[in-house]
Amino acid sequence: MPAVIVIGVIVVVAILVVIAWSTARRHRSDTQARTEQLRQRFGPEYDRAVAEIGNVRRAEAELTAREKRVAGFDIKPVAADQGKQLADEWQAAKAGFVDDPSIALREAEALVERVMAARGYPEGDFDQHTADISVDHPVILAHYRAAHEVSLRLAEGHADTEDLRQAMINDHAFFAELLGEDPVVEAVVPTDAAADASPGADAGPEAEGPVDAGPESEVPVAVT
Repeated sequence: MPAVIVIGVIVVVAILVVIAWSTARRHRSDTQARTEQLRQRFGPEYDRAVAEIGNVRRAEAELTAREKRVAGFDIKPVAADQGKQLADEWQAAKAGFVDDPSIALREAEALVERVMAARGYPEGDFDQHTADISVDHPVILAHYRAAHEVSLRLAEGHADTEDLRQAMINDHAFFAELLGEDPVVEAVVPTDAAADASPGADAGPEAEGPVDAGPESEVPVAVT
């Protein structure tokens, strides 16, 4: 084989190797950039998805699918008049806690469903709601999940008054963020807790202290 042909083959192979290396490097770079983008957007939901699915690429594909689904929704702020009505109804449910905590919690859950609908999220089961909400409100989902767990225990007869109180707190954190209120969590104090409090103790709603439930901060979960 003439030397010129050998040299030509070597050059072509070298070019192909460089192209393959460059393509692989660019793919890795794009993949790393996408991973970082998903981590920043989904926060704790990214780690949760990876843990539940057990594979990073499949988890990222699931999160990407959530983004595409939610991009097709008409997500909007709650109208001022509707927001005021929902907020007033929440206060009524909260006030009713002292008489019947379980009914108050069910009313709170119904209000959570209504504020999601008012924002433009479609109807769905709990898992679909968490998937949809995770796109724009990943941190606050900790509250939503915690309250839901108490609701399941309540249905089985395994939730006490303190559990329900904490569920109300968690539901309110989630409700307030979607409604656009100042997301400060207030404790609903049941009748028996107020009666057991010492005379000098502050058993009011502010006893829990404010919790920043904004999307940029980690939120401590009252119920796990």
